[in-house]
Amino acid sequence: MAAMASLYLKTSIPTPHSFPKLQKIHFTPPLALPTHKTRPATRISASLIDPDGGKIVELFVKQSEKESKLKHALSLPKITLSKIDLQWVHVLSEGWASPLKGFMRESEFLQTLHFNSLRLENGSVVNMSVPIVLAIDDAQKSRVGSGTSVALVNDKGDVVAILSGIEIYKHNKEERIARTWGTTAPGLPYVDESITHAGNWLIGGDLEVINPVKYDDNLDRFRLSPAQLRHEFETRNADAVFAFQLRNPVHNGHALLMTDTRRRLLDMGYKNPVLLLHPLGGYTKADDVPLSWRMKQHEKVLEDGVLDPETTVVSIFPSPMHYAGPTEVQWHAKARVNAGANFYIVGRDPAGMSHPLEKRDLYDADHGKKVLSMAPGLERLNILPFKVAAYDKTQSKMAFFDPLRAQDFLFISGTKMRTLAKNKENPPDGFMCPGGWKVLVEYYDSLAAAENGRIPEPVPA
Repeated sequence: MAAMASLYLKTSIPTPHSFPKLQKIHFTPPLALPTHKTRPATRISASLIDPDGGKIVELFVKQSEKESKLKHALSLPKITLSKIDLQWVHVLSEGWASPLKGFMRESEFLQTLHFNSLRLENGSVVNMSVPIVLAIDDAQKSRVGSGTSVALVNDKGDVVAILSGIEIYKHNKEERIARTWGTTAPGLPYVDESITHAGNWLIGGDLEVINPVKYDDNLDRFRLSPAQLRHEFETRNADAVFAFQLRNPVHNGHALLMTDTRRRLLDMGYKNPVLLLHPLGGYTKADDVPLSWRMKQHEKVLEDGVLDPETTVVSIFPSPMHYAGPTEVQWHAKARVNAGANFYIVGRDPAGMSHPLEKRDLYDADHGKKVLSMAPGLERLNILPFKVAAYDKTQSKMAFFDPLRAQDFLFISGTKMRTLAKNKENPPDGFMCPGGWKVLVEYYDSLAAAENGRIPEPVPA
């Protein structure tokens, strides 16, 4: 995977940027929404889109202040961060949630739950659809007492950050779950992992990160911050950036959507559209393919020429996954605006999942793209709903579905793909590049080895 790093990414930290004022640019999605004012046609601009609030808010302590801040942190009450909490520190510290300056205080939490947006001091509105909060229990609340700052530490007790100007307020879990997921049914993965057994209080405040989050998994070089991505896009002279969020292996149908999007942007008058291939790198549910294997598979997709490395930037998005459908897809889109993307590809049932109790999808498959076209604070982002791709048996390749010859197409579901890989069977030629499919087979073989008591080979990084 070292080859992918050298070919597709520049990981040096850029010097501070100024972000030029950008004219609003819009794209009218092909949706029949008569009750909503449609967006005007896209206007071409050579500048990157402004981040929310006008600048990226990074929350790192200056090198010259680290020693004194660390000394101060050691004197403060300590809160131990969970794995997911640490991922949110990562998200906040790099400015993905700009203009947030830390874990949400109550006013920000309520605006997020009820309006999916935050109103700034100047009266403008930015999108914020998922709560970024830190839960504490009664004992931790008691230890904090009347203090105004706390130290945040990892599971080894090492200081990560200081949270100052703190506010502690009630963690109404039922309301949070109902408004974020639209249901309180048991079995929601993120809820089970991070909310159900969390404390009954939330603590918000300004975040100062002393030691930036690192994972030491040989993938840190792919975790580019919004500032680093903007630097990369500027280096490549991108006049448009289109983002594709994914948490699954890339098949040729995905590749068709991405290459067709670039063609559409060229037809619109852009000269150098660049793809941000942005796999989610935070928490995912147990049956999703792990990040290390997905990154290895993405490498093969680029090596096999399915996507063009000259016009593709591969990076890891550090956010945890909620599986909250139309609510969460707004967060995915908003974060990419902060990274410089002015186009966002959205497909069927984005950020969705099966209902945890009933045999149906939890969300309407079309609601994600409809919500994105109307979401408060996302007016500057151009939404690109993609066509349905399926396997065309007459051409032996992935193609856009033609309802006039529906009998010629084969839909290969994720379940079918996993079954084939587990059984070491090949999919139809043209469904996925051979190198990428081999990685998927190796992954499921490693699971079978573990179940049979053999120690699987670690995935090469």
